[in-house]
Amino acid sequence: MDEKNSLTEINTVSASERKTPITPPAHKAIKKKSTIVKLVLIGVAMVIGIILAFVPMRFGLTLYHPFLSKESISLGLDLQGGVYAVYQATNTDTDNFDAKMEGTKSSLESLLSSKGYTEATIVREGTDRIRVEVPDVDDPSGILKVIGEPTTVRFVLDSTNETIITGDNIVNADSGYTEQNGYVVSLEFDSEGRKKFADVTANNQGSTISIYLGDSTTPIQTANINETIPNGRAIISGNFTAESSRELAGQIMSGTFDVALELKENQTISPTLGENAMKYGLIAGVVGFVLVIAFLCVIYRMMGVAASLALVIYLIIYLFFLAVLPWVQLTLPGIAGILLSIGMAVDANVIIFERIKDEYRGGKSIMAAYHAGFKKALFAILDSNVTTVIACVLLMLLGTGSISGFALTLLVGVLISLFTALLVSRAILKYFINLNSYNAKLYHLKRGKQFEGLDADSTDANVLADMEREQKEKDDKQQEKERAKAERRSRKNRGGETA
Repeated sequence: MDEKNSLTEINTVSASERKTPITPPAHKAIKKKSTIVKLVLIGVAMVIGIILAFVPMRFGLTLYHPFLSKESISLGLDLQGGVYAVYQATNTDTDNFDAKMEGTKSSLESLLSSKGYTEATIVREGTDRIRVEVPDVDDPSGILKVIGEPTTVRFVLDSTNETIITGDNIVNADSGYTEQNGYVVSLEFDSEGRKKFADVTANNQGSTISIYLGDSTTPIQTANINETIPNGRAIISGNFTAESSRELAGQIMSGTFDVALELKENQTISPTLGENAMKYGLIAGVVGFVLVIAFLCVIYRMMGVAASLALVIYLIIYLFFLAVLPWVQLTLPGIAGILLSIGMAVDANVIIFERIKDEYRGGKSIMAAYHAGFKKALFAILDSNVTTVIACVLLMLLGTGSISGFALTLLVGVLISLFTALLVSRAILKYFINLNSYNAKLYHLKRGKQFEGLDADSTDANVLADMEREQKEKDDKQQEKERAKAERRSRKNRGGETA
């Protein structure tokens, strides 16, 4: 009786008077050994990547240049020094003007390449301008002499004052040296020019031909016709020096462009200025990178550590692409694009981590909050980065020079930051949680007031309810299939008995 009375007394205690502790489920067994192995492999890969990115090495007679070096990354004019010039078309009211501008651009590229300036960059600015950049040159003034001021060129037969050859007929003009004549200027004509020149030289031996630029009435050179030249290849000989022969060849080539151009702007940039800009840009990048990592680690602790490791991997991959992509040229605006993309990579991690904190505050376990945080932050991150990608593409298509370089480096950085934020940092953080999923302070996570009694690795009631509802729906569907199958079998049996 006493036992019954005591039981009755216990059963009559109200729920408000009794605080029943929430018992978390048993800890799941985690394969810590495999997780540690994966983290070690990531660490080894990072060390190798850092060495390849920053450390020059010698293998026998071969010197390895790291990703971050002048030999690996193509530097722009503002970092490497050199000369640039901007030319404008003097007459835009011509047929097929756009095609002629492209032809002029190609002619400039061929001219500079033939003179040994293979790293020269020639781009169009707007519809009627062409910008020429030649980095890392010892004698910038010599480049302007090579390019000259593009104009028209005319070969005039002095005896009749008739123009026999124009720049349209000249394929190439170059300086050379022969034992018989010393320094000379060699000319090559197209098929039309070859025929004209053969007829003139055959019928006017002993006469002279003068070469004029633009509307000038003073020839830049006069040469005697000594023999018939039927093959479209001629040599101008005389008392040339190496410099004067190159200058004459350049003047003739300046008249071969499809569009007459006028020099509007030119400037020489000192290599010292570029070196200082590069140095201070790197210092700013390193300081910013360290401050970002410190911020992440202080505010988000182990989540910040995971994001910091992902940022290091991001930097290594970024430098690799800067080194291997031929159309990427690093400039001061490009450095700004790199720093901005690093900030956007951090922004993606902040969005994810704040979402994880919200999910944990709402009662989820650390692992459940991790999965929900990445899942729910995905579309917000994609939306923000897609708009940036669209802006970069438009700047690349419509912008010129430094604007296009900024857009390209930012675009590469945004795409890489998406990869590292959504995949690399996610994997590293998962490995950290596998090693410790019960210490919320390690990840700077806090419960909401209504869930203060839940352990960090306890599954909240909402998650359990969702799991039970999904399981019940599966069971109901399975039972419905079984009932339908049983009814079909029953109807089939009844039909057989009737027959």
